[in-house]
Amino acid sequence: QVQLVESGGGLVQPGGSLRLSCAASANMFSINVVSWYRQAPGKERELVAHIISGGGTKYADSVKGRFTISRDNAKVYLQMNSLKPEDTAVYYCGALLKTVLYWGQGTQVTVSS
Repeated sequence: QVQLVESGGGLVQPGGSLRLSCAASANMFSINVVSWYRQAPGKERELVAHIISGGGTKYADSVKGRFTISRDNAKVYLQMNSLKPEDTAVYYCGALLKTVLYWGQGTQVTVSS
């Protein structure tokens, strides 16, 4: 079983930056895929970015060029730059270990002036 804890959310003005962190109870390099998802009010949860065990990354079109996912052995990070109001959502960390997907509790990101 993997426990995930997100942190780093908050209120930021449009154009600003935030760095989210996801801490896992397992070594990040042992997890097949670690992903960041987000869910805005009234909308479905959507994939923002993921990083696989080999280091490959993938991003949603809406965040390409603005967000960067990275990791070390303890955490996965989501660096978010040039934030827009439409990035406002609860951001969740998801970890796929073998065939089981684990979720964190989420961290709120609000982009507003």
